[in-house]
Amino acid sequence: MTKIYMDNVSGSPIHPKVIEAMLPFLKDGFGNPSNLHQFGRATSDAIQSARGQVAGLINAKPNEIVFTSSGTEANNFALKGILAAHKKKGNHVIATQIEHFSVLNPLKSLEKSGYEVTYLPVDKYGMVNPDDIKKAVKNTTTMVSIMYANGEIGTIEPIKEIGAFTKEKGILFHSDAVAAAGNIPIDVRDVQVDALSMSANQFYGPGGIGALYVREGVRILPFLEGGVQEGGRRAGTENIIGIVGMGKAAELAKAEMPQRMDKVQTLRNLLRDGILQHIHHVYVNGHPKNHLPGNLSLCIEYIEGESILLFLDMQGIAISSGSACTSRSLKASHVIMATGVDAALAQGTVLFSLGIDNSGEDVKYILEKLPPTIERLREMSPLYHQRQKGK
Repeated sequence: MTKIYMDNVSGSPIHPKVIEAMLPFLKDGFGNPSNLHQFGRATSDAIQSARGQVAGLINAKPNEIVFTSSGTEANNFALKGILAAHKKKGNHVIATQIEHFSVLNPLKSLEKSGYEVTYLPVDKYGMVNPDDIKKAVKNTTTMVSIMYANGEIGTIEPIKEIGAFTKEKGILFHSDAVAAAGNIPIDVRDVQVDALSMSANQFYGPGGIGALYVREGVRILPFLEGGVQEGGRRAGTENIIGIVGMGKAAELAKAEMPQRMDKVQTLRNLLRDGILQHIHHVYVNGHPKNHLPGNLSLCIEYIEGESILLFLDMQGIAISSGSACTSRSLKASHVIMATGVDAALAQGTVLFSLGIDNSGEDVKYILEKLPPTIERLREMSPLYHQRQKGK
């Protein structure tokens, strides 16, 4: 049976060279990095090497990288750890309505403990207006947290403009770059962020390992307390295998990024144009230019995204209906709704997130299977029949 994976936003397959780098540590990487003997030194050296590789991906210093268990932990750590360390400065945070739940839910918890959060709207493309951030700032504003790019609709936010403003005002700036890091170029010096979250499984590294960039000089309280690992910023014996894998994945992403971007964007455009040519009442989400190269989010009218997902899965095609964190909720995506899409239309959202393993043959196969799938589902849709009668 044909198997096509286009759900890379939920987690990408591990690159063969990453697996190769990790394998020796499955066998011999059992030494505790905190110990001074040769087994501890070997794993400690591996961690520091990986730290340099991850730092190199975003033009950071190695000592500015803190390894975490995931992008979710990195986001929680950034928000709670940095805000706690700067509590005397103020209690106001600015974010957008389309942030990932690993940002939105911690912010809700912070609101219960006395913080004030302003959730800014976005335009029809999912882009925040930097002027809205400027207007929302108060004397008590401590942090702005704006995602680098949205994994559901692909829109890349005006991070550099926001960073210039927060730098000028002395406001801390965090960006959830889980969907962006390793997939598009990021230079933390250029965009002037103070903290930035990453996840290895978004750029062909292993799952269960992420990292938080914290600019040198920015105070942050430990999210996990115990030992002195990660410079005292995150306690607990390090995930050696995951860290080595993330380091190698970061090294490969930096070296191969131009070719990767060109390939997935070309395939994404072929898929988009083919779908729009063969299926009517389809709407493309996200910004037309400032967009992640492999992301194709669509609203397909008169049917539910979950139905499309399941029918395609039976034909060997794996996609998603939005964020992996909401794919089982059967609710319209908060991101799609925030862009002003009608609730009924939002239910028909599907997301193709292409990766470096995809091919032109994959696109051809999908363009063969998707139109008849949509036609079949619409034949079962009362909404579609009502429209046909209304013509």
